Amino acid sequence: MLTDAQKREYDEVGAIVVPDILSPDEVAELRRVTDGFVERARGVATHDAIYDLEDSHSPAMPRVRRIKSPHLHHPAYAALVRHPRILAVLQSLWGPDIRFDTAKLNMKSAGFGAAVEWHQDWAFYPHTNDDLAAVGVMMDDMEPENGPLLIVPGSHKGPVFDHHAEGRFCGAMDPANRDVDYAKAVALTGRAGSITVHHVRAVHGSAPNTSNKERRLLLFQFRAADAWPLLGFPEGLEAYDALMAAGRSSLAPRLADVPVRLPLPPADKQGSIYENQKGLKRKFFEAAAAQ
Repeated sequence: MLTDAQKREYDEVGAIVVPDILSPDEVAELRRVTDGFVERARGVATHDAIYDLEDSHSPAMPRVRRIKSPHLHHPAYAALVRHPRILAVLQSLWGPDIRFDTAKLNMKSAGFGAAVEWHQDWAFYPHTNDDLAAVGVMMDDMEPENGPLLIVPGSHKGPVFDHHAEGRFCGAMDPANRDVDYAKAVALTGRAGSITVHHVRAVHGSAPNTSNKERRLLLFQFRAADAWPLLGFPEGLEAYDALMAAGRSSLAPRLADVPVRLPLPPADKQGSIYENQKGLKRKFFEAAAAQ
């Protein structure tokens, strides 16, 4: 599925954009379903098991920043867990055995969509090896103005950085530490129907949506079948094996020499990365917007 050039880019940068994975009809269906979720959010006053809401949300003006675990709430989302073209991309990187983890739909509405501060996904869920990635399904065209994913090239080959504030996990890197050169970040832009794939250790974030266009990115977390979570899987082996998206499961975790920091003690605010990151005192994207 991937060319040698694309695989080299993923290895060197830590992320790629692969165009034309979903058809226009598939994209249109995802948009229709998502519009329905946003409309139903008028009846929701606070975060719940489905919705993570913007602080400015109201019944008159529904503002949803995330639909949690969308694959559990509608078959149009669930179908992408085993989408053959998405799995073919991952198998080009890791081989035949692919396990799903979870999903979320991050939404940046026109003119106010919230930023996500710099972080590494690896800080949230370290495994026995780092053959893990997030696949982002572009439901809208991703352009520099509407808050696309930003990746610091090569950062996936470095350390796992501190994601704590005042001794507690907060799911974000303190920009005052200058762990990486954020000025070197590249935007993962493309047309609706494309996907992004970013390595679990890549430093990434996204700025607010300052455009008049929607930016909806459906994110699926995948891992090689022999990558096992260091914090365990409390639902048990049968449920873990049910997450296999392709190939065969394995009872022999592959151990790699990878840096690890545990996300403990847990963040004061739970529910989503947006809530976790409220524990960060110095915010990169707020400071950048004020300049």
